[in-house]
Amino acid sequence: MASLPEPRSGLVVRYDYLWSREALAGRDQGKDRPACLVAASDSLANPRYVVLLPITHTPPSGETVGIEIPPKVKQAIGLDDEPSWVIISEYNIDEWPNGGLSPVPGSGGILAYGFIPPGLFATIKARFLELAKARKSDPVRR
Repeated sequence: MASLPEPRSGLVVRYDYLWSREALAGRDQGKDRPACLVAASDSLANPRYVVLLPITHTPPSGETVGIEIPPKVKQAIGLDDEPSWVIISEYNIDEWPNGGLSPVPGSGGILAYGFIPPGLFATIKARFLELAKARKSDPVRR
């Protein structure tokens, strides 16, 4: 297994993200997908928990709120060319490290794609916090 990356803001990892609708249906595992690591708790806390936002090709609709990832950013960190959104209206809270992490395909065991740029992360974080304060985001505790 590759070395575990430090869970810093904006890190994009592969993770079996569990949508809130899946959790409500009684599932405890989701689809392996890229997920944006948004925030890490105090690095001295044990266990350490992180907040993970899903990245999806499905455009947000209805109550779902998302922020599109620019093609240049996707290309820079090695994601595919299809349009993608970071969904900010729901999130997973999980321990770090956790069994939901998996290597980037074709990477030889590397667990992270890289970091989204600080400006994009700041936009995502600000919108995410607005929704969380308004109680318009759904957490799934894993």
